[in-house]
Parts: sequence; C-alpha cells; structure tokens
Amino acid sequence: MRHPPGAFVRFWANFSAVFAATLFDYNGVLVDDETVHLAAFRATLAPRGIAVDERTYWERYIGFDDVGAFTAMLADAGREAPSALIAELVEAKRPLYMERARAGLKLFAGAAERVRACAAQGPVGVVSGALRDEIELGLGLLGVRDVVSFIVSAEDTTRCKPDPEGYEKGLALLPQLERASVLVIEDSVAGVRAAKAAGLTCVAVTHSYPAPVLLEAGADWVGETLSEVTDDALSALATRRLGA
Repeated sequence: MRHPPGAFVRFWANFSAVFAATLFDYNGVLVDDETVHLAAFRATLAPRGIAVDERTYWERYIGFDDVGAFTAMLADAGREAPSALIAELVEAKRPLYMERARAGLKLFAGAAERVRACAAQGPVGVVSGALRDEIELGLGLLGVRDVVSFIVSAEDTTRCKPDPEGYEKGLALLPQLERASVLVIEDSVAGVRAAKAAGLTCVAVTHSYPAPVLLEAGADWVGETLSEVTDDALSALATRRLGA
C-alpha cells in the first residue's frame, strides 16, 4: 500500500508515536550481498592486474557506491582513475553482480516483515548507493516492491554516503513531512553519518559493523538484527526524539 503525502501524513507525523516515513538502506540492511559485490569487483579488476582482499574490502570500501569504490580501489593500487574509466568499470561490473545475485542473493531475516510493518505506518523509500536494477531485483525477491514508494539509487546522485545527498533527495520526495518524523535504517558507518548529516533519526543494525562503532558514528539506536527493530522499539524512539 502506497501512501501519498497529504493531510493524513501530516497529521500522522504530528501525533503518532511511530515515524511517519522510513528510508531503508539496501545493501547490508535488506540483502546480504557484500560478498556478491566483492566477487564482482574482483572479477572486474582482475584483468587489469588489481586484487582486492577481503579484509581491505570490509575495512575500507563498505558504504561506497560503485563509483566511489572503484575510485578508491584504483587509487590504492596506484592507478589513475579518470571518470571515463570509472564509468567503464561500473558498467563492466553490473552484469557480473546481477549474474551472481540472481544465482543466490541472501536476504536478511525479518527484512520483508520490517519493510511491510513500516509501510503500514507511512511511506517507505530505499536510499542506496546500489544501482537501480540491483535494488529492483532484491525488492522483488523480498516480495515488497509493491509497498516501496520510491527508490533513490546510485544513478540519482553524484556523491555517495557519507554525503547526505541521497537522503536529501529522499526527503524531497516527502515534501509534507518534517525531518524529525522520518526514520532511516542503516548498517554502515558511512550510511549512519549520511543520515545524521541530513538531520534524520537513524536506527542501525549490526549486520556489517559492531554496535559501538555505529553508535560512535551517530546512530540513535542499534539492534543486532531487523527482528529487534520492532514497532514498540520504534515507538519508544519516536516518542523520545519527537519529544526532545
């Protein structure tokens, strides 16, 4: 069920103890696909003699979109990173990711249920550094595409997280809502920082980083899994944040 902005949503934002809209990150929150991305990055860069080890990937490149990741990977390998080459690498990686994802994309437990629960309270959007076709694939596999009102993907932004551009674009699609009534659900340090830079309340799950790291980045509340992000937990958080 899609919720168009209007008087009802404004009323809900002012008086409900649950957030009026929710913006989900995608990779690491709804789908467990970072190993798929790593394999696709490796396959794309291997012909150029560039190797990406798993530890460096998790420590340095998580949270980047493809443009940011390839730029950093080339720089770390001592290579030039002109925009034309980055665009070529992004397009080369796209089918490598999609092939692997279609063969076995892992979905986080509780992801579909949490998206639908949030959609019952108000509009749901996805704000991610992933490519649009990647997000569409995952939402289709989760069976929640019908309740997601909009997607802000890598193609829609020029700067990746921790820059708040993606979340600012998401807010622009919710023009009747106050920032205080919009919730973000993230998993990465870069994502949390982007949400907080946009002035949004951010819940994080420890799918990619431990709780102390996410809290230090600015998360307002951290749960181990999406199953812990219950309506009761969000109601308590909303009451505290909106009443502050």
